[in-house]
Amino acid sequence: GSMARTLLGEEPVEAKIHLHGSFAETGPGHGTDRALVAGLLGMKPDDLRIPYAYQEAKKRGLEFTIDTVELRDAHPNTAVIEAWDAGQLFDAGGKKLELQACSVGGGRILVNKVDGIDVSFDGMFNTLVIRNQDENGAVAAVTSVLNQLRINVANMSLCRHKRGGDALMVIETDQHIKPHQVAFLSELTGILSVTYYDKEDDDDVAGFDEGNL
Repeated sequence: GSMARTLLGEEPVEAKIHLHGSFAETGPGHGTDRALVAGLLGMKPDDLRIPYAYQEAKKRGLEFTIDTVELRDAHPNTAVIEAWDAGQLFDAGGKKLELQACSVGGGRILVNKVDGIDVSFDGMFNTLVIRNQDENGAVAAVTSVLNQLRINVANMSLCRHKRGGDALMVIETDQHIKPHQVAFLSELTGILSVTYYDKEDDDDVAGFDEGNL
């Protein structure tokens, strides 16, 4: 839920939460539904308001639905979250996100898809999710800028729907990236959008709750 909120980049005003496998069968009994809503609201895993996430969502104006879904070849603890900000909802040039992620145990998650494109990252690093045109030079431009900024790339993956269409770069870094640096990357030729997930420091949070994706 927290990851979906971060990648949306704005306050969500509507969400559809789809639970698969064990989440669908036992999630509500374990509080997974409330944890996911709490994450969308920006709560931390140790927030005492998590059991009352439904009430908090009503106060904040977040409308949501929760149902079940059958997914092929998905981890049993999987959730799909569709989220909209106010601009997208009212056709004012806002944002919509679709995220598929799973709980893999030990308080850790794995993001499997972003807007229908297969990815694989777990939020344990600072992470850039960059949508770009699938053309020569886009990847080199981004990595060149990161090198100039002395930002070390820990992991990197490239994903696309089809040749010549939109693609995703997922870049995990050791260093935090500042907002103006993220903005500079978004202005590079061939870059369509840049979203940045800033990993929380260990002394800020002990880990992700099972449902707090």
